[in-house]
Amino acid sequence: MNDRIVTVFGGTGFLGRHVTRSLRASDFTVRVASRHVNKPTQGDRKIQPIRADIRDPIAVEAALVNAWGVVNAVSLYVEHGSDTFHTIHVNAARTIAQAAREAGAERLVQVSGIGADIASPSLYVRKRAEGEQAVRAAFPGAMIARPAVMFGPDGGFVTTVLDLMRKLPVYPLFGRGQMRLQPVSVDDVADAIARILTRPEREPTLYEFGGPDVFTYEDFLRTVAHEAGLRPLFVPFPFAGWHLLARVAEILPRPPVTRNQVELMEVDTVASPSLPGLRELGITPKPVKDTVRDLAPVGG
Repeated sequence: MNDRIVTVFGGTGFLGRHVTRSLRASDFTVRVASRHVNKPTQGDRKIQPIRADIRDPIAVEAALVNAWGVVNAVSLYVEHGSDTFHTIHVNAARTIAQAAREAGAERLVQVSGIGADIASPSLYVRKRAEGEQAVRAAFPGAMIARPAVMFGPDGGFVTTVLDLMRKLPVYPLFGRGQMRLQPVSVDDVADAIARILTRPEREPTLYEFGGPDVFTYEDFLRTVAHEAGLRPLFVPFPFAGWHLLARVAEILPRPPVTRNQVELMEVDTVASPSLPGLRELGITPKPVKDTVRDLAPVGG
């Protein structure tokens, strides 16, 4: 497997960095494709950074030369100008899948999200689902990975929540905080993607990845606060107010909340028990408590 190259689009992002690490641990050569090239890990010649804008078919083709496998971990959470959910999650995903097939790549993993549904009222969720369809049409046998909301010591959901809890003595809930979620470790998702690529068989082609615990949003926040030794006051806040705040926040370069995030918090995001997930790949999911303790030990 030493000579196998896997191109990771979005390889410098939150999930992409972890996918790169997991693929290297599986002895793949990793071509890290992104708009902003980072220097390779010192002394590791098997990490190959390459500049590639996924909206540019020529750049995508160049990133796929001699690639055995492909991972598309690119995601967009706020639309800006020509960067729309359709452009990134549908058109660009299709471009990658078509180019991967034409380049002779044997495996493709498309990262989507739990709840992807073409009938969803959320534009973001609909485009995720349309992207899955576009990828499968362009690359028969493509494997879809749908993670729940991800957390890790270097970013993701938990770090955002902790940062806000430290700043806000009163923490507003999304609605009454009763929607269910199943946070999953970014390391577990990355390891799962690497294992999908190393499996000799190509079935199944759709996975959903959730953590070991299903929380209501309020219970999740209380768990994080308890493990971090914080005591914020949780107050229900109506979704109509969140949508208004998010509309205003999206004007900022790095909005703290977006409308699609609010929409996602209005529905449950829990892995389907009828679909394979982490355990079917031999991974015991890490509880969110462990990461919170690492980030903010009680009494620390």
